[in-house]
Amino acid sequence: MVLEAVSCKHCGQTKHVKRYGTTRAGTQRYRCYDCGRTFVQTYTHKARDPLVKEQITQMVLNGAGIRDTARVLGVNRNTVSAQFKKLAS
Repeated sequence: MVLEAVSCKHCGQTKHVKRYGTTRAGTQRYRCYDCGRTFVQTYTHKARDPLVKEQITQMVLNGAGIRDTARVLGVNRNTVSAQFKKLAS
């Protein structure tokens, strides 16, 4: 049995990450006790992944359109629009 160090997707910490139950689909959830956030190692839906949200933010700030961003990242345009509205407020 090989143990892998799980790093937090938000702050990058590996020391204080513990298992934190499962999702409804049965995948393992983790919690980082440094930043207090929970996350899943591999997301079922791309739009839930914080890295994809960061890419949406970068593409919108660089002037890419909503439909172009959605097409490139493989997410729904409503997801891109909702992330854009969060940036505007």
